[in-house]
Amino acid sequence: QVQLVESGGGLVQAGDSLRLSCAASGRSFSTVAMGWFRQPPGREREFVAAIRWTGVNTYYADSVKGRFTISRGNAKNTVYLQMTSLRPEDTAVYYCAARAGAGSISVTIFEYDYWGQGTQVTVSS
Repeated sequence: QVQLVESGGGLVQAGDSLRLSCAASGRSFSTVAMGWFRQPPGREREFVAAIRWTGVNTYYADSVKGRFTISRGNAKNTVYLQMTSLRPEDTAVYYCAARAGAGSISVTIFEYDYWGQGTQVTVSS
């Protein structure tokens, strides 16, 4: 069984920064890509950012481009989301996801195989 554990969420003010971390443990799997999604209150889960595990390909939602940065850690299957210039509309539960097997970077929820439990990010105005 694979487990993804997010950390780093919290309550911040608009304009502040936060760094989310995600670490995978459990059964070893071949990682194609890892991504971050978020679910704002009362809304559906949406794509935030993704990184291809081989190479340097990254992809961002337009709403976070230029403010958020996704990166891999030195440890296997670890990914970070550096969030700067946070806005109240960034308030959401943030989820880490991993895509295994074959394929490439993806913005689609159903193409990810493993999910974390989520970490709350609240940005006050």
